[in-house]
Amino acid sequence: MTFAESLRAATMPAHEQANHSPFITALLGGELSVDAFAALSSQLYFVYGALEEAAETMRNHPTAGQFVFDELTRIPALRQDMEFYFGPAWEKEIRPLPATEAYCARIREVAATSPEQFVAHHYTRYLGDIAGGQAIRVKLKNLHNITGPGSLFYVFDRIPSPPKFRDNYRELLNTVWTPAEQKSLILESIRAYEHNVAIFTALAGNMPAYQLSPSVD
Repeated sequence: MTFAESLRAATMPAHEQANHSPFITALLGGELSVDAFAALSSQLYFVYGALEEAAETMRNHPTAGQFVFDELTRIPALRQDMEFYFGPAWEKEIRPLPATEAYCARIREVAATSPEQFVAHHYTRYLGDIAGGQAIRVKLKNLHNITGPGSLFYVFDRIPSPPKFRDNYRELLNTVWTPAEQKSLILESIRAYEHNVAIFTALAGNMPAYQLSPSVD
């Protein structure tokens, strides 16, 4: 197995737990209103603020800096999405959940201490968004007719071929780490999924308010 294959296998249980959390299951099942998508996007705004600050910290690192791709940057798109969902005063309208604050704190901590742990969070979020995140984009279009602002977070228009980009990213993962760093990266990737699950669990606490009426197709 390559390291990228080992990483995928080791994180699969945590990945599946995230994908099958009650909030994500209901979201992708077409059970929730546009407010649920807005709530998720608002928490991602804070996560990506921390992640992209960390990327700037790591940009010149000889190893971790190789994973800082400007074409992945999500904050400009998220700002447009926030204005769509919450209006021009959106910065006063959104707040990070405690689970989101914990996730951001962890990202900032590893950015200051551990290149491979930073890449663990980078890998977990961005490669997931390029691939599985597209299911949310499709649901926004089909269920709520949202194709522009409101869904721009999921649009990677600076990446001509997402499958090729993912393949190249995994090849890079295979070449730059010592065995000890590989172990650390795997463990931190699992932790990243756990942070995501914690956010989904917190969002699920408000699911009754997000439920679509049975009369909505």
